[in-house]
Amino acid sequence: MWYRIPVLSAPRRFPPQWLAFYQTKIFRDEAYSIRYFARVTNILRVRRETLFPDELDNVKSGKEYFQCFLERIETLPDPIVSLRQRRVVFIPTTHRKLMIAKEINDLYDDSPLEDALWDALRRLRIRAERQYDILTNKKHYRLDFALFCANGKLNIEADGDTWHAVTERIPEDNQRNNALAALGWQVLRFNGAQIRETMAEYCLPEIIETVNKLGGLSDEQEAPRRYYATEDGIVQQLTLFDRKTVYGTDSHGTDSTDGKIEIAQEKVIDRKRKS
Repeated sequence: MWYRIPVLSAPRRFPPQWLAFYQTKIFRDEAYSIRYFARVTNILRVRRETLFPDELDNVKSGKEYFQCFLERIETLPDPIVSLRQRRVVFIPTTHRKLMIAKEINDLYDDSPLEDALWDALRRLRIRAERQYDILTNKKHYRLDFALFCANGKLNIEADGDTWHAVTERIPEDNQRNNALAALGWQVLRFNGAQIRETMAEYCLPEIIETVNKLGGLSDEQEAPRRYYATEDGIVQQLTLFDRKTVYGTDSHGTDSTDGKIEIAQEKVIDRKRKS
C-alpha cells in the first residue's frame, strides 16, 4: 500500500519514517482524530500519470508526488482527538509523542520553548491550540498558541532567542501584530530566558491575568473559566458540572533516538524555524 504527498507541499522535515493519518469529517464517528499509523518502507518521486495510469491526460498529469510505501496499518491504543475539530495540515512529530499524545496539540514538535510553555499550560488545564492558522488580507500567520476567551482571543508567542533579536524583523512583527489586532486578537510574547527562567513568576501570571481580563476561557459546552493565584499556586475556577482532571507531567521533549513521523493531510503551510 502507498500514500502520496505532492512534492510542492512536502513538509519541511522530510522524509518521514512513519505516517499517521488525521481523519476529517467524512469519517463521521472517527472524525477529527488520529487512529491509524504505519511505518514508511520506501519513498519514490513519481509523476501523477505513473500513480494513476488509467486516468485521462489532464493539467495534473505531470504533477510530481512522493509515493510513500507503507507496512501494515496499525491502530493506536486510544485515538488522538482534535478538541476544536480543526482542519490539520502536516504535523512533524516523533514516534514517542504519537504514542503518549492525548490530543492533537500534544504532537507538535517545532520548538523546545513551545513544548515547555505547552506543558505548563496543560498542567493548569488552560486549553490552547498550537500552530493555529490565521488568514488575513491574503496572508497566512501561524500562531504559536491560540486561546479563545469569552470577550476576545489571545495569541501567545514563544520567541526564540535569535529570531526576534534581528532589527530587520521588527517591522514584520509589528505588521503581524496589527493584522491580528484588527481581527480581535491580543498578543503576548515571551522570549527564551523568560520561559526557561521565569515561567511561574512571570509568564503564567501574565497569561492568566490576560485570560481573566478577556472574560475567561470560553468553550461552547462550558461556562467561561477564570484562574486565580493562591498560596498553593494557580488554580482554575471549576464549573458546576466539572470533574477534576489530573494531567500527566511527563515531558513532551523530543527524544534524539525517536523516528520522524508526519501527520498527513493534503497541504502544508511552512513557518519560521525557531531557535
